[in-house]
Amino acid sequence: MSARIAAVLVLLLLVGCGALPPADDDPVTTRATPRATTSEELDGTDTPEEFARDITSAQQVAEEYWAQVFDRAGNQFSPVRQLIPYEQEGEVACGGDPLPLNNAAYCSRGDFIAYDVNWAFGVFRQIGDAFLYYLLGHEYAHGIQARLGIQKEFTIQQELQADCMAGAFIGDQARNRQLRLDKGDTDELAQGLESVGDAPGQPWFAEGSHGSPQMRINAFANGYRDSLKSCDL
Repeated sequence: MSARIAAVLVLLLLVGCGALPPADDDPVTTRATPRATTSEELDGTDTPEEFARDITSAQQVAEEYWAQVFDRAGNQFSPVRQLIPYEQEGEVACGGDPLPLNNAAYCSRGDFIAYDVNWAFGVFRQIGDAFLYYLLGHEYAHGIQARLGIQKEFTIQQELQADCMAGAFIGDQARNRQLRLDKGDTDELAQGLESVGDAPGQPWFAEGSHGSPQMRINAFANGYRDSLKSCDL
């Protein structure tokens, strides 16, 4: 994986992906695939078929990583039940709330990760497969929180822990040579994260708060550098 991670995180954190409340029912399943674009727009490379292969690979790497983590702790791991692409707002719901476009989320009651397939494909074309590994890494972290029974008092605590866990996932897999990071990516990551995060004046205790840019930088960097031991699991 050629990982231009700073740009990935800027896009992901701006859309505010995160855990959603438990679902009342199973999600609406879909066979959505990215809308094809012209060969000129794709430059002959990033096709819907390649996107589908890469997101499947990212899911497999995440499942392998957490299976190993649980096994070392003497616990049995169960993968997130479904990975659901959708194309329209309201096509998939969690807790009675329709999932919006341009987003991704983990829903605990239904135990699924859902994502706007056309938005994800668009960013994939711009950045590459690194986007998909971070997308799955962050949302899978929310799935792991649910499996461990972790429910923080404030949203910001839940999100910063997921940032740390995503950092651990990427860092550990890079050290295990399951992922490849280009030279200078970590410096670019820190620079990129400085431009995202909650707006100045956003109360840290408000519902939906994710943390200041520096808090998010620190959370991801701690996980990337020190693995899961820094994530308060």
